[in-house]
Amino acid sequence: MLNLATNHNDPDRTLGWNERVGYASAAFGWNMINGIIGTFLTVYFTNVAFLDAAIISTLIAVSKIFDGVSDLIVGRMVDKTQSKLGKARPWLLRMCIPFAVATILLFFVPQNFPNMLKYVYVFLMYNLVNTVCLTAIQVPYYSMISLMTRNSYERGFLGNIQQIFQTLGNVFVNAVFTAMLTKFSSSSETYLTQQGFTVTITILCAIMVVVCLITVFTTKERVGGEEGAAEKAGAGEKVSAMTAVKALLSNKYWVMMFFAMLCIFFVIIFYSIGGVYYAIYILGDMAEISWMNNAISIAQFAIMFATPFFMKKFGKRPIYTAGMLCLTLGFLGFGFVDNSKTLMIACNVLKGIGLGMSGGMAMGMVADAILYGELKTGINAVGMGNAGTSAAQKLGLGLGQAIFGWVLSGAGFDASLDAQGLAQPDTVITAIKFMYNYIPMIMCAVIFLMMLLFFNLERDLKKLKEEKGMTA
Repeated sequence: MLNLATNHNDPDRTLGWNERVGYASAAFGWNMINGIIGTFLTVYFTNVAFLDAAIISTLIAVSKIFDGVSDLIVGRMVDKTQSKLGKARPWLLRMCIPFAVATILLFFVPQNFPNMLKYVYVFLMYNLVNTVCLTAIQVPYYSMISLMTRNSYERGFLGNIQQIFQTLGNVFVNAVFTAMLTKFSSSSETYLTQQGFTVTITILCAIMVVVCLITVFTTKERVGGEEGAAEKAGAGEKVSAMTAVKALLSNKYWVMMFFAMLCIFFVIIFYSIGGVYYAIYILGDMAEISWMNNAISIAQFAIMFATPFFMKKFGKRPIYTAGMLCLTLGFLGFGFVDNSKTLMIACNVLKGIGLGMSGGMAMGMVADAILYGELKTGINAVGMGNAGTSAAQKLGLGLGQAIFGWVLSGAGFDASLDAQGLAQPDTVITAIKFMYNYIPMIMCAVIFLMMLLFFNLERDLKKLKEEKGMTA
């Protein structure tokens, strides 16, 4: 089969730029779609399908139970997969088209259905998209970092460059999504129409499929069960799912990364959804979301070109920790300067710098934490380890989306007021500001303190590698 990856099979050697960029390409695609779901799905449900925010939020929250279980199932499937493409790449090939089709259907709630049937449809389609399709792409994709290379710097670099491409996906969506809704809208009065969403989502899903295929055919998995770090530690044998889970839960650094991932993705969904409502109900126009989000995304994109050099000089943990501090200050500052567009942009740029620094290090740190656990216990849990962090991300996104909807509904939000030309209650405005600024600030501050005081993975992993005679 065609393969354009770096022309060697040594898991400790560096990778070529073709493979680094090829790996990152899929991140642009699936995160572009994930960003649309995170940012615009709630608005679609409340303002196009005219569904109740509280009910929708409850359905999403319940769905996260299934979503978390599916991550563990897919992680186990990755660990057991044997094919010519390796363990992870076959899943990207198999699932990119089903993911595209399911996403299009998620944004196509049948208008002639009774309300109860609409909610059943939303529940089923949301789980098909997230619990099944996205999980079967995301878990294998993150596992590829551990399967492509055993080189610590390359793992960090792959984590950083895939974050760059994830950010590019966000920038692209922020730049074109509202414009595409307007162009393809069936109404001259509003861009929030079913036709606009259907055509826009279809085009962007087609792009997602193409870039996922690029990743499949430009990468190579060099670290197999027979040649990985666990074998170097003298434990290449297969282990049960429960044994793998117990090993992960005994790995303090993996547990801390799980918690950090959950919190940061909770933060991301709060400012993503919150930004849309902030633009509509505080700034007066949903189009304002473009500069709000792009101030974050462009700064995030720019700083990640520098983070590999910072990582080489200072290590992953200091860069991640500094990123959390920038995020904390950015959210805190925005809450005090929302009467000045210039200062609002400056605060969102600070958030973007923080996201770039921490996000660029995150998956490399997860891979290092999994390797640390393998060397400590002799148990290879690459698939399950990445499944756990994927579950943390989706749990953060799902809980954030659900809690945002509950709070919005509890504050008195009523989409029908917009159609009547009436303002939302003051309680809604207060809730939007609080969820966009202060809840994210608190959570970022907690992660910052955890990393600063308790996270010494690089030091401890270096000691273990020296004991095992590993050089990379």
